[in-house]
Amino acid sequence: MDLLPFTAEHAATVAGWPASPEEVLLWCGRREFPVTEGTVAGWQEDQEVHGYLLVEGGAESVTGAVLGYGEVWTDAEEDEAELARVVVAPAARGRGVGRVLVRALLERARDAGFDDVFLRVHPDNAGALRCYEGAGFVRVAPEAAAEWNAVQPVAYVWLTWPAHVADIP
Repeated sequence: MDLLPFTAEHAATVAGWPASPEEVLLWCGRREFPVTEGTVAGWQEDQEVHGYLLVEGGAESVTGAVLGYGEVWTDAEEDEAELARVVVAPAARGRGVGRVLVRALLERARDAGFDDVFLRVHPDNAGALRCYEGAGFVRVAPEAAAEWNAVQPVAYVWLTWPAHVADIP
């Protein structure tokens, strides 16, 4: 599996993965269903959003099946990155693809010079939480989560990559 930069030609594929309004909410916090191709492509317009596709084979281009999508949000001012909008194609779920995707996104963030890497999970998204914790992320201190959630639409579960870990497992 290879992690490649997202291209707009795959926006419709990614937008079509959530099968219900609930899946959309858990994935990206939006209330629109279905998510449109334009919405997914539009996320890439923000200079701090870096979208990626996890594909089978094809290190140079997307030649294999698209298995997952995720973003690395960079914040140079805070010197941190956040993994976001991580989703696995329905046919690839339950096979550990999510962990591979999360670790690959983490590697991109760390390669870009960010040691502090976070992610937030909708509190009802138990599968994603298991995936992220299985990939090595740990929950932030309750005080930090409460502070960060003060401006959020829901009380997210916040996780971080342990700073004491030198290498990605």
